[in-house]
Amino acid sequence: MTKIAKNYSMRIISVGLFALSLAGCAGGDLTTREKGAGIGAVGGAAAGGVVGATMGRPGVGAAIGGALGLGAGALVGDYMQGQEQSEANQQQIQQNQRTIERNRQQIQQPRPQEY
Repeated sequence: MTKIAKNYSMRIISVGLFALSLAGCAGGDLTTREKGAGIGAVGGAAAGGVVGATMGRPGVGAAIGGALGLGAGALVGDYMQGQEQSEANQQQIQQNQRTIERNRQQIQQPRPQEY
């Protein structure tokens, strides 16, 4: 592959990755799972790049580390998101119990008789 073709290919890939990153950010706020996956991917790529550099293949190490970090980060983020939802559900249950108790007390209050 000539140097011009290689340079052109790198530009196409860069523009494509940039477009994908913009499209991926258009959906609103990130969930906890998505945040965990992103952090894991970046951390894994960095660690994989360092390990790969010691073996003379930093790109391969970064790619493998990024993929492994993405998976691990998604799992951790999914667990954390489940915990957040569980806490929110528990708060809703407690609020419903308070409402039920308040309604029970109102029902048990004697009502004035109408003639």
